[in-house]
Amino acid sequence: MAEVYYVGVDVGTASVRAALVTREGRVESTAEQPISIWEPLTDHYVQSSTEIWDKCCTAVKRVTHGVERSQVRGIGFDATCSLVVLDRSFQPVPVSRDGDPQRNVVMWMDHRAAEQAARITSAGHGVLSRVGGVMSPEMQPPKLLWLKENLRARCWNQASHFLDLPDFLSWKATGSLTRSLCTLVCKWTYCPSEGWDAGFWTSIGLEDLLENNFSKIGNVTCSPGSPLGDGLSQEAAADLGLETGTAVGASLIDAHAGGLGVIGADVKGFNLPCEHQPITSRMAMICGTSTCHMAISEQPLFVPGVWGPCLSAMVPGMWLNEGGQSATGRLMEHMVKGHAAYTQLQEEARHRCPLNGENLYTYLNSHLSSMADSGSAVDLLGSSLHVWPDFHGNRSPLADPNLKGMVIGLPLSQTLDDLALLYLATIQALALGTLHILEAMKEAGHDIRTLFLCGGLSKNALYVQIHANATGLPVVLPDQKEAVLIGAAVLGACASQDYSSIQEAMERMAKVGKVVLPDGELRSFYERKNKVFLRLFAHQREYQALMSQR
Repeated sequence: MAEVYYVGVDVGTASVRAALVTREGRVESTAEQPISIWEPLTDHYVQSSTEIWDKCCTAVKRVTHGVERSQVRGIGFDATCSLVVLDRSFQPVPVSRDGDPQRNVVMWMDHRAAEQAARITSAGHGVLSRVGGVMSPEMQPPKLLWLKENLRARCWNQASHFLDLPDFLSWKATGSLTRSLCTLVCKWTYCPSEGWDAGFWTSIGLEDLLENNFSKIGNVTCSPGSPLGDGLSQEAAADLGLETGTAVGASLIDAHAGGLGVIGADVKGFNLPCEHQPITSRMAMICGTSTCHMAISEQPLFVPGVWGPCLSAMVPGMWLNEGGQSATGRLMEHMVKGHAAYTQLQEEARHRCPLNGENLYTYLNSHLSSMADSGSAVDLLGSSLHVWPDFHGNRSPLADPNLKGMVIGLPLSQTLDDLALLYLATIQALALGTLHILEAMKEAGHDIRTLFLCGGLSKNALYVQIHANATGLPVVLPDQKEAVLIGAAVLGACASQDYSSIQEAMERMAKVGKVVLPDGELRSFYERKNKVFLRLFAHQREYQALMSQR
C-alpha cells in the first residue's frame, strides 16, 4: 500500500518552510525560502502577502517533488500573527506611508500602535480580561486603530478584508473566508460563545467594522484543523503542485502549531512527572525569534499579564493561556552581533571548521565550557553579570511594552571571554523570564510539571539546559527537529479525516526525542540570581518614575 503524506507549511518571521510528513509524524523532506522584511520607520515592520504566498508555493513544490499527488492527503498552514490588508477585489493595500501596495502586511513584531494599545487598555473594556488585562501592540485591534488614524485615505478607506496571516493562507488555498478560532480568539478579542463584542469595537473608535455583520474581520469561524471549503481550489492546487480538492485544515498561529507538534506526545517510559497526569500538566515553549509559552486547561483560568483563556485556540475544546517573550533569539543575536569581539568570534568559529563554518552559538557554548573550572557548571560563570531581557518590552507576565533592557556588571574590557559571558547572562535572563511566567500561571491554578520545547532555540543545548536548571523542571525535546512543521501537518491530517481529532493526530504524530533534566545542585544559585533579576526590574520602575516627574 502506498505511503500517504501530509504537507505542513510554516510562515515564520523571516522565512517560509514546508515539510512532507508521514502518517506516523516522520519528516521526509523539508524546504525553506527567505521572505523580505522592510522597516520603513522605527518599530514599523512590514511584509508582502504576495511574496509570502509565492514562497509557500515554491517550498511545497520542492518537498512534494517525486511524490504522486494522490499520496498527499492534506495540507495545513501556520504563520506569524501578522495583519494582512486586502481591498474589495482581494488585492493588497499598503500599510505604510510610502504607499507601496505590495507591502500590505503589518508584522507581529510591529510596535507602531503602542499608543493605541495603551488607550485601549486605559478604557478598561471587559474583553481585556481575556488578554491578561492589557492590550498588547502586537494584537490586531490597536494595529487596526493605527491604520484608521494614520492611513485613512490610502489604507483604511480602501480595505475590505483584514485577515490574520494564517487565515490569509487558508483563504488563498481554498477561497474560504472562514477564520480559525486560533487567530480570532488570541489576537482579535473574539469570544466563541458570544461572537464579536460590538460595544468594544465602538468604544475604541472602530464601529465601522460592525458593517455587514463584521464582514471585514470575519463572521464565520471554526476550530483549528477543521476542513475548509472543498479543499484546494483549482488555482491554488496549480500554484502548489497538488491535486484540486486536497484537504486543507483551518490554520494556526505559528507558535500554536509548535504546541501541537510537541505537547501531545506519548511520554511512556521516560519517567517524567507528567507521565500519569493529564496533558494540562505540560507547557509547550516555542522558541525562536520570540518565545511563546503555551499552557492548556480544562476550565478557563485568568492569569494577569498572560493572554487568554482562549477556548479551542490550540487544542479544540480546551482553554489556552499564552505567555511570551517578545525578543529571545532576536535578543541573543542583538547582544552577540553588537559586541566589539563579534568579528573575532566569527574568525575563531571559521578557524575551527574552515570548510563549513561553525554555528556561532555552538562555538560560544564550547568556549564557555573551556572557561569554567574543572567539574564546575558553566552556569556559575554568570554570577557577576546580569541582564534584564525586555529590550523590546515585556509581553508576560508584566505586560508592559514600554520596558527596556538593562545590563549590570559590564567590565571595561571587550574580549571574546566578555562576549561569551554576556551571551550566557542573556540566556539566564531569558530562562528566569520563563520562570516568572510559570509562577504567574501556577498562582492562577495551572499545575505545570514538564516543559516541551521546540523551535530554533531548542537546538541550542545551553539554552535548553539553563531553562531546565532555572525552572527546576525537566525539558522534553521532540523526536523531529521541525516540530512546528509537524503541528502544521497535523492540521492537514485532521482535515483529511484520517484521524478523528486533533488530539488523536498529535498523539500519533508527535514523539519524544530527548529529555534534559535540571541540575539540582544549581537550585540555590538560580534562587540568588532570581533575586538580583527582580531587583533589576524594581530599579527600572524607579528610574522610570524619577524621569517622569516634571
